[in-house]
Amino acid sequence: MTTTFTGTRASRGTRRRRPYRNAVPFLAQLAVWAGAAGVLVLWWSDTTSVVGPAGWLTGAGRITGLLAGYACAVLLALMARVPLLDHTVGTDRLARWHAWGGRCTVSLALAHTLLIIWGYSLTSHADVVSQTTTLVLHYPDLLKGTAGFLLFLATGVLSARAARRRLSYETWHYLHFATYLTVFLAFGHQLSNGADFVGNTSAQAAWYALFLGVAALLAWYRFAVPLRRGLRHRLRVAAVRPEAPGVVSVHLTGEHLDELGGLPGQFLRWRFLTRGLWWTANPYSLSAPAHPNHLRITVKAAGGHSAALARLAPGTRVWAEGPYGGFTANRRTSPKVLLLAGGVGITPLRTLFETLPGQVTLVYRARRPDDLALRGELDAIAAHRRATVHYVVDEPAAHSSPLTARGLTTLVPDLAAHDVYLCGPPGMARAAIQALREAGVPTRRIHHESFAF
Repeated sequence: MTTTFTGTRASRGTRRRRPYRNAVPFLAQLAVWAGAAGVLVLWWSDTTSVVGPAGWLTGAGRITGLLAGYACAVLLALMARVPLLDHTVGTDRLARWHAWGGRCTVSLALAHTLLIIWGYSLTSHADVVSQTTTLVLHYPDLLKGTAGFLLFLATGVLSARAARRRLSYETWHYLHFATYLTVFLAFGHQLSNGADFVGNTSAQAAWYALFLGVAALLAWYRFAVPLRRGLRHRLRVAAVRPEAPGVVSVHLTGEHLDELGGLPGQFLRWRFLTRGLWWTANPYSLSAPAHPNHLRITVKAAGGHSAALARLAPGTRVWAEGPYGGFTANRRTSPKVLLLAGGVGITPLRTLFETLPGQVTLVYRARRPDDLALRGELDAIAAHRRATVHYVVDEPAAHSSPLTARGLTTLVPDLAAHDVYLCGPPGMARAAIQALREAGVPTRRIHHESFAF
């Protein structure tokens, strides 16, 4: 199923080049590793010698404890939704860094606990159980620190992939707020008991500055900015319209929406202030370019929250956080672009299809023709741009095309010369990335953003 309009007409405007965008991810990682090196320098400068098994175990416990504390600050900073990081590194990439860092932090905290207990028990010639009791009950702030450690360990276990699949997005999201309490409970014992902090006012000041700085970022970008924007923009539901089986578009009106600065391809986190929905904010992409007085999202019923949007009443108040994500025209490096959509993944690509300059081809995959949401709009955009749209469906088989390197190059013969923007279900995205690589598309030209946070 292909809609073709011969020739290609570039949209008005040229892509603004922002060299710093490629530098920010590298600089962010460099800053994180530099901070970790600084933590090791702190331990080294306060350690005169390491003697015997007890000394080695205690020293290793101090190192892992320092790194675990520092890593907690980094984890919170990665999820502070700082626009510079979010729009350059990308929300999903930050989430992957956060997930990897979370596993490392849990491992470091566990190692710190075990090594310190073991090292102290050898030093005091006590058994592990009595030494643990002494530490927890008689050392300053260690009872709170122990509670924080156990809570942090529980959060890490529930965030594991096997457990994560059993939780709803909303439950998982709110469980992560326990991380704030964990850090608060553990912070005191670091300064009260840490050999690298006791009596070292410079180290204490640096530690306070690190955590207070991260707390300020969280307070501003996670709470103050959404509150200010909710009061400023006064978003309300204007209408809910069906687009395909199980897919609806939610039209919203508001004030000063041009100040949001949302770019095609980005998403916002939406909080609908109605019964059953007000307590969580879920991410949905804009499915049309932002207008000063009007926004639109298009959502497929894939869970309780998304299914409930079809029943929203006009006039429902809405708070929107964002925009977020780096899935924008700024990632483009080639004059030729392929937009590859699967299912409701068409939503951010529909805005890019309308606005990206140059030669743009859209391949839209769905199960059945009826599942092709926004098809009338896509055909109209293609006609206006004189672009090509390929509709690929599984049923009927006559219109199917395998998601392989050969299948894609049949649709787009010079595929290797294209930038590719990809959005779709996880399985489809994995298969598409593999096929694109086999077709010769460089990894740096495959742009993908996932909501699987």
